Amino acid sequence: MSKKHPIIAVTGSSGAGTTTVKQAFEHIFLREGVNPVVIEGDSYHKFDRAAMKVAMQEAEQAGNHSFSHFGPDANLFDKLEETFKSYGDTGSCQRRYYLHSDEEAEPYSQKPGEFTQWETVGEGTDLLFYEGLHGGIATDDSDVSKFVDLLIGVVPIVNLEWIQKIFRDCEQRGYSTEAVTDTILRRMPDYVHYITPQFSRTDINFQRVPTVDTSNPFIARDIPTPDESFVVIRFRDPNKLDIDFSYLLNMLDDSFMSRRNTIVVPAGKMGFAMEIILAPIIERVLSDRSD
Repeated sequence: MSKKHPIIAVTGSSGAGTTTVKQAFEHIFLREGVNPVVIEGDSYHKFDRAAMKVAMQEAEQAGNHSFSHFGPDANLFDKLEETFKSYGDTGSCQRRYYLHSDEEAEPYSQKPGEFTQWETVGEGTDLLFYEGLHGGIATDDSDVSKFVDLLIGVVPIVNLEWIQKIFRDCEQRGYSTEAVTDTILRRMPDYVHYITPQFSRTDINFQRVPTVDTSNPFIARDIPTPDESFVVIRFRDPNKLDIDFSYLLNMLDDSFMSRRNTIVVPAGKMGFAMEIILAPIIERVLSDRSD
């Protein structure tokens, strides 16, 4: 970890809702005048879209039915570790983008599903901000988590996570429910071994819990609304982060403490809760940077 060149990572699986946390950080960065270098987790996949299809077919033929973007065989964990270490040491690193859509690909004169070229970035920035699948990954070969100054986890209960993924992939990407279900099942071993363990390393976890029946996520007709959910916010070490629970309970109506390190808030206040929790932490991170 580096006080001079801090690193903040938001980690969560596909459909978890990491975008909400990313937006909260963007609001804080804009308000506080923070200049971050932004790293997207998808850019550290090993294969572009076309090559991933080939790699999956080859894995299936070889008897590997759980090859996925969640695991080490489809990612550059060593490159991500190198990126974090480089930024922490020098304030600069290598970055590229994964181009998801025609709109993202057009400025680079490339096709959707391709990567841009690696480029050196970070000079003159205040911190590195990562959002993706593996901000807290640690394996026998690579340990990304040890370079992160603030690690945030976004992890809805698993049935809600699946509902969100099914709706997103079907509505926005045109997949069938059956195809998305197959993807969920194929990813399960890597989810258990490489995604879930990260949430034991996080400094803060935001877990959305619905108050409606999600027993069978594969037949759900809609995503539970914020009014039908709570968010469980767990702090691994409240003293380290200097969390003032009395202040949070006063600011967040209808919130309550469920454990000494856990506060529960209505999901409709999730964005606001994130901002009032994270803003003071960011201020301290930047203050430590200037010491």
